[in-house]
Amino acid sequence: MTNPMPGLPKPPLKPSRPFFSSGPCAKPPGWSPSWLANAKVGRSHRSADGLAAIRDLISSLSRLLELPSGYRLAIVPGSDTGAFEMALWSLLGPRGVDVFAWDVFGRLWVRDVIEELKIADVVIRDAPFGRLPDFSAAGPDRDIIFTANGTTSGVRVADFDWIAADRQGLVFCDATSAVFAQDLDWQKLDVVTFSWQKCLGGEAAHGILILSPRAVARLRNHVPSWPVPKLFRLARPGHFDEALFEGQTINTPSMLCVEDCAQAVRWAESAGGLAGLQARASRNASLVHAWMARSQWAADPVADASTRSLTSAVIGFADPAIRDLGESGQRRLVAHLASLLEAEGAAFDIAGHRGGPPCLRIWTGPTVDAHDIEAVLPWIDWAYHGACAAAGLHSSGQP
Repeated sequence: MTNPMPGLPKPPLKPSRPFFSSGPCAKPPGWSPSWLANAKVGRSHRSADGLAAIRDLISSLSRLLELPSGYRLAIVPGSDTGAFEMALWSLLGPRGVDVFAWDVFGRLWVRDVIEELKIADVVIRDAPFGRLPDFSAAGPDRDIIFTANGTTSGVRVADFDWIAADRQGLVFCDATSAVFAQDLDWQKLDVVTFSWQKCLGGEAAHGILILSPRAVARLRNHVPSWPVPKLFRLARPGHFDEALFEGQTINTPSMLCVEDCAQAVRWAESAGGLAGLQARASRNASLVHAWMARSQWAADPVADASTRSLTSAVIGFADPAIRDLGESGQRRLVAHLASLLEAEGAAFDIAGHRGGPPCLRIWTGPTVDAHDIEAVLPWIDWAYHGACAAAGLHSSGQP
């Protein structure tokens, strides 16, 4: 490809795995199609062998997460979205709800609670991108809904001290881009969902639902006032579906995806287990944040450094010339920058989410290698200056 800015040479090294998408995310290091050789393809998921594979995965995920005794884990349809909506449809209703939202996906749960389930007693605690809402306002006698990590905003909930240990309501946590990358205080959480396509690099379409004993107790005693679609049914009146948490999935799972995730768990165990995954994500994120601190044009949009995401590093613009372009101009610049990197094979899928402010976004989760983060950062500088040159702008830090 022709160098769009001849005065700025291309960096000498490229990432060996230039995959920085925030979902589906990079496969684990060393992955190849041979990982799927033992998948139970062509077999029923309800056969003895198929059911054993699903049960083994449920057990291995529970061990890797270090779940407390009594917490149940199930594989459900619809990725993290399906798992979280399954919980909302099945468990909400008996109490008022506090929804904490500061990110694109957190605000989707606001819509579900208000427009779809039409729950009357709802308090929305919102915050702009880059900031967190006031969690101290959480009511211990109310249900609480929040996202542990804002994938589109680069902000995470770093601790769960604000959740009352003696709470009466349930706490619903969308943890899809936080689990395996940061500590989760399981004793403070009653419903946790995630997709294995994030920090484990699994294939899409499958979700994980985790319930505390308190959540199970509500399922046994609560009947929703609205119709619950079959794919969302965790219980029937007076009957909790134990089989779902023992491998009897609601719909047909992909046995290829089950094997793929099982192999990812084996890789995670070889990488140091939960602590090892968390250390990899922390190292990756710190590289991006340190680079932003040195940059003359990149801006960290997170207001409080202690709340920076460990998996979805968001890069904003400090350059006044870029801010003067307005939102549409900035989005065109981001698109051009991302296209330059893709054309070079230096980085794929780093444009920010369409629902958030114009920005770049680098997935720094545990399946990404630190040396690839180090290699891609000079390329982002190169592409930024090239995109500015194409737009007729003199960029900050340009030689």
